[in-house]
Amino acid sequence: MSHQVRLDDDVYERIKSRKRSDETFSEAIERLTSEWTLLDFADGAPVVDAETHRDALAQSENQGIGDTRDRLERMDVEDEG
Repeated sequence: MSHQVRLDDDVYERIKSRKRSDETFSEAIERLTSEWTLLDFADGAPVVDAETHRDALAQSENQGIGDTRDRLERMDVEDEG
């Protein structure tokens, strides 16, 4: 079943600018108005507070710095940092 829908010009242009070349207008509207968000994919994942997240990032960065220094030392390259 097909329906006609009237859109204001600015709405039409916004959809048109986001429409992929391989999809119909209906498919573009479906994709752009989908009810799914990234949070839906995180359903059931533990919530991490900002401080824990910052700590994990710092730990990862420090580990990377340490690994790089170890490699430079094994290669007998002086660390300038």
